[in-house]
Amino acid sequence: MGVVNFIIQNILTQASITIALIAMLGLILQKKSVGQVISGSLKTLLGFQVLSAGSSIIVSSLTYFGKIFTKGFHMQGIIPSIEAINGQAMNQLGLGRDIALTFLAIFIFNILIARFTPWKYIFLTGQAILWMATMTTVFGYVSGLRGIVLILVGGFVGGVFAVAMPAIAQPFVRKITGSDDIALGHFCTIGYIFEAGVAKLFGEKGENKKSTEDIQLPGQLEFLQDTYLSLMVVMVPLYIITAAFAGATFSKEFAGDTNYLMYAFLQSIQFVVGVYVLLSGVRLLLGEIVPAFRGIAMKIVPDAKPALDCPVLFPYAPNAVIIGFITTTIGTVIAMFALPKFGLAMILPGMLTNFFAGGTAGIFGNAVGGRRGAIIGGIFHGFFITLLPTLLVTIFNQMGFVNATATDVDTVTAALLYAWILSPILKAI
Repeated sequence: MGVVNFIIQNILTQASITIALIAMLGLILQKKSVGQVISGSLKTLLGFQVLSAGSSIIVSSLTYFGKIFTKGFHMQGIIPSIEAINGQAMNQLGLGRDIALTFLAIFIFNILIARFTPWKYIFLTGQAILWMATMTTVFGYVSGLRGIVLILVGGFVGGVFAVAMPAIAQPFVRKITGSDDIALGHFCTIGYIFEAGVAKLFGEKGENKKSTEDIQLPGQLEFLQDTYLSLMVVMVPLYIITAAFAGATFSKEFAGDTNYLMYAFLQSIQFVVGVYVLLSGVRLLLGEIVPAFRGIAMKIVPDAKPALDCPVLFPYAPNAVIIGFITTTIGTVIAMFALPKFGLAMILPGMLTNFFAGGTAGIFGNAVGGRRGAIIGGIFHGFFITLLPTLLVTIFNQMGFVNATATDVDTVTAALLYAWILSPILKAI
């Protein structure tokens, strides 16, 4: 058990190490030279670490923004956090070992399903698998499952999601990337499909469809054609205005001796820096992982595709990412005020989810319905990804997780599947 825990905690949950080892395996299976194996593996590791560094910068900046947003606009409600649920499950319910083994089971079932079914996808976003393992373990435990049955059922459910979600998204990914080399491995996929459906209904069609990437600006504003400059134009006023509402006293705990509005300005620039670093890492990663993965596809799982985290799609439609972030945020704010009118909990907007999931959804909306599809679809997407966690709050309260819920609509869907379908069946048996 100690060896298994070491592998899970120090290798499988370290996405950069996992992907580098997979790249190494792929190159070895292709009988590349020692130098090529070392070079390809290290470049894959470097690419993912650069991507992760960009993500960390974005996370830090958005964490600050989320706090001043809550303070500035006097919002009191539930902040979705799967991390908090994971911690409570391990510490109070003693499910740490079961979550670890379920994590491993999901990975194994993923490979088995990909090997013996038409769904040829290997899910490589380790953190997302950990959250899925947490959710299936907690809800399986509450349903009365214990021991190996708890692990196998959770592993199978998670394994199905790990291949089904990339398979469902792949027609859109092909349209976005123009190829079939990679897949999307992110457990917010149901939200992306939802936005694509809204974009299909309300977006532009045929010759009238205009991409977000073809926006033509007047000569004086041509500098906004640069992705990073246009992102700065959006984020700088957003941060400064929000900081002004939060006030100097509250903001001082973040800004220290720096003027709080100047600090907000610098944080908005940090956000843009994070996006730049992240996209640089994506380009480096894709240049190595796709060729290396062909070795695994040919030997272990014929025709397999690597299902990678959502930022791999960002370079294909950077304007759609910005639009998706903004419109998803608008949708979450609308839902925050609207859902309590129906007796549901108030869910505060999660800026990290709004950026990563909202940005990716914007790419889907743009691919299906152009600019209008990305804008209208994004607002509906924000409402949708707030509604599902709201439905989970009551269930968590009954389980003893007070004022708790989760993000990532695929993991939320898995939890609702347990609560509404599997649990009644299992308890009846």
